[in-house]
Amino acid sequence: MEKNTILAVVLSVSILLIWSYLFPTKQVPQELAPVPAQQAPVQTATPAQTAPVQQAPVSPVQPIAPAYAGGNDVTVETDLYRAVFSTRGAIVTSWELKKYDDKKGNPVSLLKERGTIPSLGILLEDENRNLPQQLMYGTTAESLVLSEQGKQSGEIVFSYSENGLSIIKRFVFYNNDYKVDFSIHTQNVPSYMVPIGTDFGVYNKDQREHKGPILLIDTDKETFDDGLESPEYFTGNIGWIAQEDNYFAAALIPVTPYEGVSVWKEGAAAEIAFKLKPQDHNFIFYAGPKEYDRLKKLDAGLEHIVDFGWFTVVALPLFLVLKFFYNFLGNYGWAIILLTIVTRVPFIPILMKSQKSMKKMQKVQPLMAEIKEKYKKDAAKMQKEMTALYKKHKVNPIGGCLPMFLQIPVFIALFNVLQKAIELRGAPFILWITDLSVKDPYYVLPIVMGATMVLQQKMTPTAMDPKQAKMMMLMPIVFTFMFLSFSSGLVLYWLVNNILGIAQQFYANRQPD
Repeated sequence: MEKNTILAVVLSVSILLIWSYLFPTKQVPQELAPVPAQQAPVQTATPAQTAPVQQAPVSPVQPIAPAYAGGNDVTVETDLYRAVFSTRGAIVTSWELKKYDDKKGNPVSLLKERGTIPSLGILLEDENRNLPQQLMYGTTAESLVLSEQGKQSGEIVFSYSENGLSIIKRFVFYNNDYKVDFSIHTQNVPSYMVPIGTDFGVYNKDQREHKGPILLIDTDKETFDDGLESPEYFTGNIGWIAQEDNYFAAALIPVTPYEGVSVWKEGAAAEIAFKLKPQDHNFIFYAGPKEYDRLKKLDAGLEHIVDFGWFTVVALPLFLVLKFFYNFLGNYGWAIILLTIVTRVPFIPILMKSQKSMKKMQKVQPLMAEIKEKYKKDAAKMQKEMTALYKKHKVNPIGGCLPMFLQIPVFIALFNVLQKAIELRGAPFILWITDLSVKDPYYVLPIVMGATMVLQQKMTPTAMDPKQAKMMMLMPIVFTFMFLSFSSGLVLYWLVNNILGIAQQFYANRQPD
């Protein structure tokens, strides 16, 4: 019984880790903290629609011709990013992050090229769908430069007015923030949509994690990708919409009321847009890294876009503790080591009991073998005798497995934190480990980790028969090959945890029975 349980636990943990890495789960509805209401900076509008979530066909979409090409560039430079707008359509055409690179020294580009759906453009819902992208807008400035030594904030206004048609887009930028205050005023314009734009915010299209549109509605997150089969429409208490990948996002957060959100597929890409009535609208626009603390400061619920998976309730506190350790250690590698020690401390008493139980089980193994041989044709009698043996020698056949079960949420939570926290992207440790978010280039950590697993297994008492013991010895090989492609930060955590386990097992083995 004990040996089968151990095998089940080990295999369960292995399957969970492999599945989480190769097939990341879609973000499922979670109980999130209510998003606080925000005050409109300009005016009070009619109440927002609050119907429950529904899905309905979206108006058929027509391909957009590149008619908005040819406008003049309007550039915005801050210490954090460089953005380029076009006066043709008053749309975003480029967005580069200065603090993040592509591993080749080039800045991360959240908008690499003009997509089929224009970023922060206006889409009408009739035959003139693309008209706003073909209009040449006037602008209050051809460029804006913000810096620590210079201006801390600035405004650029795009406006078009002719034949009674009026569209005004106002952008307010801040030097030390990725957020932009964004408002739209229209006159004689019917209902329209404002999209995030094709792949705006999706830097890595090849990653395993979710990439594409996402929205927060009430307290649930809905995700979509390029496999979207049919258009969908949502109304209700929508907190924000975004395009995201593992580390970055571009998001629109409504300040004034909206009508709903449309999600559809345009060509090969999934798109998302707010559907708006012809009135003034105000937003917070965010295009940058998914830094939890920075997103939380927006006070709009956008921090929920950082997804730590199944055990978020465990992962989030661990993540905050990891950042706390980093603040005074200045190195995420050492912070991971310290976090590993701290997370193991609560399990020490349980692990000690488990190790004692394993030693007792090993001592009664010959008696167990005799009972199995004697009653091999009578399963009921065998079970009765086994139970009596356990009671006589005061052993618990599952006592050695309980700590494994208890640690599974911590293992999975830390796995997700170390895989998804952008704070580890580009974070060095020591020597050849220059980026804790990617695999060890020389595979030193996973190989050493596998060796520690072998040593720990050899030190651990077991009541398994020789065949099953040999099968268990395959686990270090499986884990080593699995961890070859895992991030260095995750392998470092597992290695340190193994070393601590070896030290504790060494101490337990020296204790009298």
